[in-house]
Amino acid sequence: MEIELGRAKRARRAYTFDDIAVVPSRRTRNPEDVSTGWSIDAYQFDIPVIGAPMDSVVSPQTAIMLGQLGGLGVLDLEGLWTRYDDPEPLLVEIAALADGDATRRMQEIYSAPIKPALVRDRIAQIREAGVTVAGSLTPQRTQELYETVVAAGVDLFVIRGTTVSAEHVSSVAEPLNLKKFIYDLDVPVIVGGAATYTAALHLMRTGAAGVLVGFGGERHPPPGPPSAFTRRWRPRSPTSPALAATTWTSRAAGTCT
Repeated sequence: MEIELGRAKRARRAYTFDDIAVVPSRRTRNPEDVSTGWSIDAYQFDIPVIGAPMDSVVSPQTAIMLGQLGGLGVLDLEGLWTRYDDPEPLLVEIAALADGDATRRMQEIYSAPIKPALVRDRIAQIREAGVTVAGSLTPQRTQELYETVVAAGVDLFVIRGTTVSAEHVSSVAEPLNLKKFIYDLDVPVIVGGAATYTAALHLMRTGAAGVLVGFGGERHPPPGPPSAFTRRWRPRSPTSPALAATTWTSRAAGTCT
């Protein structure tokens, strides 16, 4: 449904995931007859679950466990696991920070440099467990670290930012040429996020194996006292995933997540 904004401008009505529900139609199917399996490039998965590349979600161990359960855990290669030999005490500290202290302290913690040796070791740890290995970098760090990531044996390379476009223009630094980078790389690339139909379409045309649809989300504090490290983030609207999925299916170009 479109809404008139004035001056010949229109907007599409959008919904959050709280606004919609899955309602059975005329035909239903027995759970035993349904497969939740999916694939991206040459990699097969039993459940349609990807662990987000966030320190609050995926560690090397949780990536291994999620992989053993049939999903895919994506490790943030710019997070604490590649900055500190043992980040566990820092993760515990962050979870206990008061809201007033969280930003300052987290900036201090994340100011430590990324260590290429730790990038290599974390990927090796996941690979030794025999599961599909996926690691994530932002577009700004990709040129700096991708050779270390690929040499370490990553299976799926994720380029993830708040919003990622097919072409970025900058007069300050040379931007990542996404299309050329994906073409030259021997590893399948998943890229995102994209918030619109057009942005998703352009990312598909770069040759990416998958496109992440959505950017950030609304903040929903969990029950109980809030903490700096237990915020839940989710896509703001199911509209963009629906449009992008339709485009991807029509192009028969791969998998949209």
